[in-house]
Amino acid sequence: MGRVTDLAAFTALLSPEGQTLLDALRDYDPARELAVASRLRREHPAELVSAALGQARLRQRAVAKFGAEDAYRMYFTPNGVEQSTRATVGAYRAERLRGLGVRRVADLCGGIGGDALAFARAGIAVLAVDRDPLTAEVARANADALGLADLIEVRCADVTEIDTSPYDAVFVDPARRGGRGRIFDPEAYSPPLSWAVEAARTAPHAALKIAPGIPHEAVPEEAEAEWISDGGDVKEAVLWFGTSPGTRRATLLPSGASLTGRGLPDPAVRPMGRYLYEPDGAVIRAHLVAEVAEELGGGLIDETIAYVTADALTPTPYATAYEITDELPFNLKKLKALLREREVGTLTVKKRGSAVEPEEIRRRVKPKGPNAATVVLTRVAGAPTMLIGHPAT
Repeated sequence: MGRVTDLAAFTALLSPEGQTLLDALRDYDPARELAVASRLRREHPAELVSAALGQARLRQRAVAKFGAEDAYRMYFTPNGVEQSTRATVGAYRAERLRGLGVRRVADLCGGIGGDALAFARAGIAVLAVDRDPLTAEVARANADALGLADLIEVRCADVTEIDTSPYDAVFVDPARRGGRGRIFDPEAYSPPLSWAVEAARTAPHAALKIAPGIPHEAVPEEAEAEWISDGGDVKEAVLWFGTSPGTRRATLLPSGASLTGRGLPDPAVRPMGRYLYEPDGAVIRAHLVAEVAEELGGGLIDETIAYVTADALTPTPYATAYEITDELPFNLKKLKALLREREVGTLTVKKRGSAVEPEEIRRRVKPKGPNAATVVLTRVAGAPTMLIGHPAT
């Protein structure tokens, strides 16, 4: 009964009165929600005001993923905001499909339509399928709101009953959250990864959106696995079918730089050089640190740590470089004295392979002064180490 009520409340938002309320709430302050609600309920039904306030909150949250221009025209559910693809990632993926010659795609588990919108903007006709009636209505409203309804057909159905044979490609974004939070077992996705793989095998091309933590051994042999980061944050992995079987790729947005694996052995461990390189998270997830180390002429600082060191500064989109001025055994007392001597007040703390939290370091050393420094807590050849330096330019 609750979902029926939610669907009725959402439908009311699409009425002229609902639209007026949403327009009025675009820039409202959630901290003043009680006062705003009391004022609006003098002129509008209480249920409609509650629905509009909920939608206004979701739109504000969605700006980070979709940008203000789209987010304030779109409609959301709480799960839709949480699980939908970031617009930049969706656009990149849609362009890859378009480049493969895809003109029609079956978007299974379409959610609120974030991916369908990206496909349509790339000129691809979409069948967007979701089994939840409210979610399907939200997706339909989003296609209308962004002027893409001619390219997007929304169908409320069980994805396992969809005939995908008329389509050039299949896209599947299984639900990876349940009542207890994130689901890490691919076979516990809804639908399971094994079903999604079988669906992918029926089409000329396919893309399956999966969690970036998927074990490499779980990737089917005929799939290309691509890890995508946006602004330095790893957002997802995609299994591509009908492209380059067995390929491992890391793609960094917004630049679009893409690194392909060549099956290199793990880099050798070497002494610290002048520069420390921190590979992008997508590079690490794709197991392509060796490719970056070769490009930089460097090696690992420790066989278990994904930091590369080299003697020369080599520009690369795949790693962030730091010039290291000091390499010291881990000792907070010495670190505090050194930072005080150098008048460091702006302290960036990074860690990999260390149990010490950055907040604890800042609390203990109490940085003060006009200068800035970066401290990297890690292991060098197995020993807990502090590396002190600054971003290389």
